[in-house]
Amino acid sequence: MNTRSMIFTLYGDYISHYGSKIWIGSLIRLLSEFGHNDQSVRAAISRMNKQGWVQAEKAGNKSYYSLTDRGQKRIEEAGKRIFKLKPEEWDGKWRMLMYTIPEEIRSVRDELRKELVWSGFGSFSSSCWISANNLEKQVSDLIDKYKIEDYVDFFIAEYEGPHENSRIVAKSWDLDEINGKYQSFISEYSEKYIIAKSRIQKGLMTDADCFVERTGLVHEYRKFLFVDPGLPAELLPVQWLGAHAASLFSDYYKELAEPASRFFEAVFKDGNEIGSREDGYDVLDHPYILE
Repeated sequence: MNTRSMIFTLYGDYISHYGSKIWIGSLIRLLSEFGHNDQSVRAAISRMNKQGWVQAEKAGNKSYYSLTDRGQKRIEEAGKRIFKLKPEEWDGKWRMLMYTIPEEIRSVRDELRKELVWSGFGSFSSSCWISANNLEKQVSDLIDKYKIEDYVDFFIAEYEGPHENSRIVAKSWDLDEINGKYQSFISEYSEKYIIAKSRIQKGLMTDADCFVERTGLVHEYRKFLFVDPGLPAELLPVQWLGAHAASLFSDYYKELAEPASRFFEAVFKDGNEIGSREDGYDVLDHPYILE
């Protein structure tokens, strides 16, 4: 597992609920459970700092890292999507973003494409990206972020044929490939869930074991943010496995939640203020996991 990617997972699933700030020593200790060493953690967090995801601060001889506004916003958006069990209701409209970004700023174009994919847009045709979801705010933020208002046009429209909306979907996303990824996730984690549930009930899994398993579960499941556009139910095939995978993820997550959090808190309190945890935060009452 990539160190930087694992740090994002830890911020999203744990640290953001405890003030979004952590001592580097605690972060190193947590990631050692996955085989990441001191050097790789420091290099990864330094890179995240330069990219504007986290900010560093000193307190005595200790270094702490907290999420920036940009990082917090990305974590919150990811959380809403990861823990959402049901697709959004569709208003029947398509959001279309078209651009003609000059070659001299192609790096901006490349970054924009990555952001669009992450947000759930599909490539309908060259330089034309489409989504069935209400992403007006995200599009506005991207235009402001990359200063590309002179090169883009954004439409909200209904498809009037001559084909069905399913044709639009088929041209923009490979749902069979995404469904295959869900099938692989279900096959692997259904078995893991049964085994872990039995071991937990028998007292054979430590809090550290549950922390590793829960973090790995979230880390794997959040990869769907980069491949699944989160289409409304009306646009999905009958045999869509996304809902099954979401239900499995939710059940498995709840099984691991409390012991995993105990381990995190035990490590976190060494060098951090444990009292900074969100008031009333209950790991089994995640704001999205029960939707």
